[in-house]
Amino acid sequence: MAKKEEEVKLLGFWGSPFSRRVEMALKLKGVPYEYLEQDIVDKSPLLLQLNPVYKKVPVLVHNGKVLAESHLILEYIDQTWKNNPILPQDPYEKAMAFFWAKFVDEQVGPGFFSVVKAEKGIEVAIEEAREHIMFLEKEITGKDFFGGETIGFLDMVAGSMIPFCVARGWEGIGVDMIPEEIFPELNRWIKNLLEIEIVVECIPDREKHIEHVMKIVERIKSA
Repeated sequence: MAKKEEEVKLLGFWGSPFSRRVEMALKLKGVPYEYLEQDIVDKSPLLLQLNPVYKKVPVLVHNGKVLAESHLILEYIDQTWKNNPILPQDPYEKAMAFFWAKFVDEQVGPGFFSVVKAEKGIEVAIEEAREHIMFLEKEITGKDFFGGETIGFLDMVAGSMIPFCVARGWEGIGVDMIPEEIFPELNRWIKNLLEIEIVVECIPDREKHIEHVMKIVERIKSA
């Protein structure tokens, strides 16, 4: 548990999978924190001061120490508060967790925008996106969570990005990207996530989220 004298602040955005996953970790660890909602368009002086390099959320402030980038923040949280570990202890398994997390954020997440742009045609874009997701389907097969029997680092990364973010974008443009008949294991995993209180507490409101994502879609199409 976090000590009372510790100062923990999180700068985030309600619809960001990157800041939502950090909240999941803090809640799982039982770390009290102050949440500071940010405007990701009209960026606050505080955000620009704390993260002048990337100028984006999330930003964690712990006793005056500032960290940016969600993967690094999650690792820091796990190493600082030892209870309820989220990263594997085995070096290889830990490396693979980071490998798949990077894959989720750099391939699966951006795959949504490929579908929106559909430069190669919508069907081709959907097929390519599903090819990426199928890697995760195979990875989760036979497991309750990517982390094993309990929620871990990769569950937070993939959970915040796929079912509770880009899936809503796909839904908004009329695409059922992860149907149960194609991805039975991922859908079983999603149901497992929805049984965990700290995950449910960090899921953005569905209708508000779809509306937000559709505004991004409109901007992309009009660009």
